[in-house]
Amino acid sequence: MIQVTILKNEKHACVGFRTKGHAGMSEAGQDIVCAAASVLIINTVNAIDRYTSDETSLVSDDEEGVIEFELPNSPSERATLLLDAMILGLESIADDENYEQYIDITFEEV
Repeated sequence: MIQVTILKNEKHACVGFRTKGHAGMSEAGQDIVCAAASVLIINTVNAIDRYTSDETSLVSDDEEGVIEFELPNSPSERATLLLDAMILGLESIADDENYEQYIDITFEEV
């Protein structure tokens, strides 16, 4: 199961996320849930890096399926939009009855 923890500040703005695990729906290379979540997550990290000047922190381990991404300062409007779009996509996967057992999303105030 993919475990996603969305990090929110006291103003309820997303300031990062942590992911761990693999969906386990199919074998590696055939798992559409893992592929979809990975595309959303990696594209968000890359887009924030390319299209904003926000300071970020990234730790990843492909084998364990770990990505820890944080914005230590208040996120810009662009970063907020990109993170909100990622959350929307991940929630769409989690809300689908065919895929809900492969992804778990929680929110944590930091």
